[in-house]
Amino acid sequence: MSDMDLHLDNCADAPDNRRHVLLIDDEPAQSRLITAIAARDGWRTLVAPDGETAIAMLGTREGMRLSAILLDQWVPGDDTCALIAELKKRRPALPILMLTTSASPLLAVEAMRAGASDYLVKPVSPDRLMEALSSVTRPETPQDELAPLTEKLSAALDFDAMIGTAPKFRTALAQAAKAARGHGNALVEGESGTGKEMLMRAMHAASPRAKESLRFINIGSVPPNSIESVLFGHEPNAFPGAFDRQIGALQHSDGGTLVLDDVDRLTAHIQSRLSEVTETGIVRPIGAKHGFRVDVRLLAASNIGLADLVGAGHFEAKLAKKLSATRISLPPLRERSGDIPALTRHFLSRIGEQPGLKHLSVSDGALALLAAYDWPGNVRQLQSVLFRAAVYCDGNSLTAESFPQLLEMLGEIESDPFASSHDGMGVMLYTDDGNLRPLEEIEADVIRLAIGHYRGRMTEVARRLGIGRSTLYRKLSDLGIDNAA
Repeated sequence: MSDMDLHLDNCADAPDNRRHVLLIDDEPAQSRLITAIAARDGWRTLVAPDGETAIAMLGTREGMRLSAILLDQWVPGDDTCALIAELKKRRPALPILMLTTSASPLLAVEAMRAGASDYLVKPVSPDRLMEALSSVTRPETPQDELAPLTEKLSAALDFDAMIGTAPKFRTALAQAAKAARGHGNALVEGESGTGKEMLMRAMHAASPRAKESLRFINIGSVPPNSIESVLFGHEPNAFPGAFDRQIGALQHSDGGTLVLDDVDRLTAHIQSRLSEVTETGIVRPIGAKHGFRVDVRLLAASNIGLADLVGAGHFEAKLAKKLSATRISLPPLRERSGDIPALTRHFLSRIGEQPGLKHLSVSDGALALLAAYDWPGNVRQLQSVLFRAAVYCDGNSLTAESFPQLLEMLGEIESDPFASSHDGMGVMLYTDDGNLRPLEEIEADVIRLAIGHYRGRMTEVARRLGIGRSTLYRKLSDLGIDNAA
């Protein structure tokens, strides 16, 4: 019996309402792993070892129920892009996700031009895999050009790469830059895609611990029954299956920084144990008689406000207080739409440096269209949309027509030629009733504009404004914004 037949037989009694995914992969171990992961989330996996078998399966009863295709890049005997194009030709509406070991965007560019909807770099965590599948098959979320990509371009690790002039955003950066110089814990809150991971990496890079280790743990990606061992470690025979000693992330991060993403998803038991570590500085692995003293800085991230969870009784107040020595809130992109033109040009500059792509300009009409959308996926979604548009652009500039889905949703947006000449960041001189705004408000906007334009380089900001650094800092203090230098 073939691998394909075996998987079909194993799923023969699955209920008809299960979602179906076709996995094209000739590695039995990986096929079994992905099948098991998908089954936990309600998916039925059909496995084809090669492209020819996969194409034949599209016309079967099971193949007609497919919601998505997962394609491993290293399927032998098949040109990946040619296979994607053939699959897309036969089933145009079926999303295709490519699994690859290459972190280079070049293969992703070629695969997307052939018809792939998204790509994932192996090894793929279960949480990441299921989120990608859910994203391309969820009917109520943006599809095609508006869906955030699973993988993202590598980001610079300093505050200069954080683009924006909106007051709330600059305040968040100033808080982060100030906190980075210390050793205290910090909590970064904000919707998915607002840049929490990038900000925390910048904080570590600017901290006294920059030369020490930086470890990321995504709580949602770790099975609940494994997170205690991952964080605290375990001794041999501490529980069934614990054959060897495992050093936990807290101990591994001694002297450095540990980032806990989705910290709101910690169970009450783990919250209690972590709270004890923040109090005593001692980590005790599962099954150990003695603990180890560690010096670890914790940076935590959450899509949900911890204060709200504490108030609802879902998060330990003592731990929340310890993690929130500095609390930073990143605003969603819809609350800083004036930053979209600058972000767009920044992303296009970085996208143009990727293999297989070129530097593109952007028209005023396109900028007006982008600024009119509310971006539920925030900055990450904007970057993904620009990446997709660049992949399919034949000219030298992105226009409103480069974003057909947005154009269909919003219609043609008239751009303000005066505002566009200032990259969408012009300073308003008049109030809504036609009177001049107070001078201090105009001055505040000019300073914020300069800080964003020169990416927080305060010496350059002061020089361009023609004032001394001490005068600039005094004005920032008057505005209630901390120095981000």
